[in-house]
Amino acid sequence: MKILANDGISDLGKSLLENAGFTVLTQKVNQEDLANYIVNEQVSALLVRSATTARKELIDACPNLKLIGRGGVGMDNIDVAYAREQGLTVINTPASSSQSVAELVMGQMFSISRFLNDSFKNIETGDFSTLKKNYAKGVELRGKTLGIIGFGRIGQSLASYALGCGMKVKAVNIKPCEVKIPVLINDETIYVTVNAVQNLNDILGDCDYLSLHVPKQENGNAVIGKNEFALMKKGVRILNAARGGVINESDLLEALDQNIVSYAALDVFENEPNPMKALLSHPRIACTPHIGAATLEAQDRIGEELANLIIDSLN
Repeated sequence: MKILANDGISDLGKSLLENAGFTVLTQKVNQEDLANYIVNEQVSALLVRSATTARKELIDACPNLKLIGRGGVGMDNIDVAYAREQGLTVINTPASSSQSVAELVMGQMFSISRFLNDSFKNIETGDFSTLKKNYAKGVELRGKTLGIIGFGRIGQSLASYALGCGMKVKAVNIKPCEVKIPVLINDETIYVTVNAVQNLNDILGDCDYLSLHVPKQENGNAVIGKNEFALMKKGVRILNAARGGVINESDLLEALDQNIVSYAALDVFENEPNPMKALLSHPRIACTPHIGAATLEAQDRIGEELANLIIDSLN
């Protein structure tokens, strides 16, 4: 039985599948050629990340396809309900990348607090003394309030790191909940209770930092736009390592121009892989190319989890 890992799979995941008797294909097939390839090669399972889509047209064109797997959390690049209606198994790996995404966001918070993104770009060509003066007003994370929008696995993992840095954490979730967050200190774990509220507006005015961890909305609307920016504390720093489109990018640029938002960090964009150039060139936006889960450890966890789910499903 053949499996096409069109956006790649870790060596560990590939090895587990091959040891279970599957043939794993890892060559990258262009989206427009994908249906023909799956049919001609008699592929039974398609594995994707964020680059490849599996829409209704692809599903209809590939009657022998039995399973679609997403290495990661969000499945907005797959027509999940339709695939399941057609009898396909659809799986993902929601737990495997939580720590990696949370660590990237922590890195972004440090970066936009101490101007690291801009200084990296300018240190070679700029005047050292001028740059030193320009970057002299950094801020510390300790004692600041972080608002986490979407309090699932990634949001909770981020809360653990932030609490360990001495930050205060406020959270918003689709359903109010009380969560005991583990904080690791010298190999000992303590638990801090965070009460997530349902109304986003309840926390916007209190936060020095805001980080989004929500899926792309079914109605296509942004979670953060002009109305929400108007309620934020002036000088807030905002981060998005969730999905492009959950922040209205034009409204973000306007909020930066008005100094409502002092800095932003974006790992995801509305028009990937061709983000708005105004975002990429903005001196107060730190951009990364959708690398939230791109650690060796996360890729091994994703590959292992996918392999085990596929073996259980197809055998």
